[in-house]
Amino acid sequence: MKNIKKLLLLVGVFAFALTSCEEGGYDDYGMDTTPSVAMNGEWWVDIIDEASGSVLAQHILHKTYDTNAGDGRMFIDDNQNGYWIKGTVAVDLNNFTFSTTDEENLADPGSTFNVTEGMILKNAALSESGVVVDSIYFKGEFSYDPGTIIIFAGHKRTGFLEDEY
Repeated sequence: MKNIKKLLLLVGVFAFALTSCEEGGYDDYGMDTTPSVAMNGEWWVDIIDEASGSVLAQHILHKTYDTNAGDGRMFIDDNQNGYWIKGTVAVDLNNFTFSTTDEENLADPGSTFNVTEGMILKNAALSESGVVVDSIYFKGEFSYDPGTIIIFAGHKRTGFLEDEY
């Protein structure tokens, strides 16, 4: 009787091993990427008043991420840590540029913003520890302060402890 139980257990384990390794049905599965994935990331950004050159804030974490709508736009978001900006910008994936006009500011309801001269430069900056990373640059203008141009310039976050601010 013990031998029959052992044999049934062995057959059961063998059958489970065969069926658990089945790869059928996954031929069409692939990891989806968003259209603007090359421009997405987290960025350490300095915020500068264009007219005076005064640094208004340093090392503010901003994020760029896709809208998932397939509409050629991505979000810019500072999680209300800098100049309170959150909205979508039109992206040109051929030259890594972006811009928008009169975009609703989701971080500050009732206001809008413009983004001009937005660009991501591949491998054009150094992180705090000297690692080569991408650079981001854009100019922003907000509806509550028309005519005041704010420069946002920084580099991509690596996620390494030595690069955190």
